Amino acid sequence: MTLILPAPAKLNLFLHITGRRDDGYHCLQTLFALLDHGDTLTFEPAETLQLHCDNPDVPCDDSNLILRAATILQQHTGSQQGARISLTKRLPMGGGVGGGSSDAATALLGLNQLWGLELSLDTLARLGLSLGADVPVFVHGKSAWAEGVGEQITPVSLPNAHFLVIHPEIHVSTARIFGDRELTRDTPISKLPASLEAVLTRDFHNDCEAVAKRHFPEIGKTLDWLRQHTGNARMTGTGACCFARLTGSQQGQQLLQQLPQHWTGFVARSRNTSPLHEALARFRETQNSGESAQTGNTHR
Repeated sequence: MTLILPAPAKLNLFLHITGRRDDGYHCLQTLFALLDHGDTLTFEPAETLQLHCDNPDVPCDDSNLILRAATILQQHTGSQQGARISLTKRLPMGGGVGGGSSDAATALLGLNQLWGLELSLDTLARLGLSLGADVPVFVHGKSAWAEGVGEQITPVSLPNAHFLVIHPEIHVSTARIFGDRELTRDTPISKLPASLEAVLTRDFHNDCEAVAKRHFPEIGKTLDWLRQHTGNARMTGTGACCFARLTGSQQGQQLLQQLPQHWTGFVARSRNTSPLHEALARFRETQNSGESAQTGNTHR
């Protein structure tokens, strides 16, 4: 059995830091939008755990969140099964679009299916939280309002929107941003807004943006370029990717052709239900249809 699943990108439409806990973790509020663009993971049965990636810069050792997710599943269930996992990498590392966290979530759901573990989404999300604060939202697979350290998730319905996402080809360390003494950590707590338009106003912002621009001037240049061409721009997560809402995909494709040579980008549409969950549902439907057909043939 071969299982091919997407690991979609996310955008933080805003990111407010409302406090800091005694354990060092930051309290935050954010709105996650899942996108129809991301990495791809292919799973095949194997005697051991193996990871391969088409990008040589991606480590395929125990530091990779995919293998760590697989190991956590084995430890939680006592499973001794293995898997050959191939990663097609499209999302930038250190870009703030959730690449590593999304890969980990896809690994949890994919191996749960491949190994027949039948763990619930809540259980998988709880296991995923130990890998990163963003993993649970990818596990649950819904656009979401998130609080706490990111684990208190409320699914929301957002209007479909197209976004241009630009990566200025720099790697931003999340620890460096959150460790900066000048980072705002006392933004007042907000209520869930009634519309996406409200989230894209000045009342909502990304508290990490000022610190990131100071450490990485290229982020400021990216935001300025986006605002010049679209009238709106914001950084996602702790950077380095920046995004702008578009009038449609055609506008995004035209802007991609105008990007400065050392930047990369993509155009994507927001999705209220993750492409990962949709792909798993299609796979299960195919499996069930095959089993039903086989049962019918046996009865004949």
